[in-house]
Amino acid sequence: MITRVIDRDFANMRLDRFLRKAFPNEPLSTFFAILRKKKVRVNGVHAKAPQTLHEGDTVDIYENFKSIANENENAAPVKKAWGTAPQFSERYFVEQNLNIALEKEDFVIIDKPSGIPSQPGTGTRKGESLVEMLWQWGNDQQLDFKPTIAHRLDEETSGLLVAALHGDTLRELTKMLREHQIKKNYLALVKGNLDKERGTINTTLERTDSKAGAKMKTGTKEGINAVTHYAVKERFDGYDLVKIDLETGRMHQIRAHFESIGHPLIGDSRYGDFSLNREFKKNFGLKRLFLHSARLDFEWHGEKIGIDSALPLELKCVIKELRNLRKKSAPKNPTRK
Repeated sequence: MITRVIDRDFANMRLDRFLRKAFPNEPLSTFFAILRKKKVRVNGVHAKAPQTLHEGDTVDIYENFKSIANENENAAPVKKAWGTAPQFSERYFVEQNLNIALEKEDFVIIDKPSGIPSQPGTGTRKGESLVEMLWQWGNDQQLDFKPTIAHRLDEETSGLLVAALHGDTLRELTKMLREHQIKKNYLALVKGNLDKERGTINTTLERTDSKAGAKMKTGTKEGINAVTHYAVKERFDGYDLVKIDLETGRMHQIRAHFESIGHPLIGDSRYGDFSLNREFKKNFGLKRLFLHSARLDFEWHGEKIGIDSALPLELKCVIKELRNLRKKSAPKNPTRK
């Protein structure tokens, strides 16, 4: 018999999902079989797959899995048993690129640099994603839960995002994001001057895939509704620095929405003005997308969380140069006689 006591990382999880998470090397057919044969009890009572587990529940499994055949049948789970072994980042890479803006018992808020992908994928070098850095950090901290990001930022986007340090925290943060209880504010530099100081872009987004990569198509009947609010923070000659508040959080939402109204983001290699991007690279040294996750606000168990991230140096330099150009082009006051 195998006995497990449910801790907070598995609390509020279905029994069948717990089994898959706790014993990742066992085939699904094994779990189906032991549940069907009533070989699983929760607090001494025969349990079914959809049953929700609670912290402190005792799960008894009247079967010895092959993957833990050599383990003492009443032993506690090994600390840091994260399932399939994750790929860690090199420690020097973590030290250089993992910026923890806020650390709490339940979560951390990361200030991600541009150029770091949120998670591993095609074209991403091994060990150089935010997820892999968090795994290395979590391993060094001797956490018994693999730190997991609750939402993502595009590789070229910098700024704040949240990662959970417990399973129940991840489920709660995901629910809060889905219900728009976490307010996310961005700063972006867009081409052209917007007609209004404030506005809302409300149009559908539909994902399309090609060899060049995924892209969002706007205004289609098959698309999912997406809402972006904005306010002009500062105007320049032919460009606006805008503060953006997302009501929904779709892939490439900000980039696709502003392109759809004729004001693409500066430095956007997928939705932007490519010739203008080359000019900014030549004249301002800008080699990335001008989009930054600048602030997060939410309430966590009665505590108000509000945190800001300043523009990275490369974006500050662009704004400084645009301000200098604005000063030079401003009409001088006539000399009084």
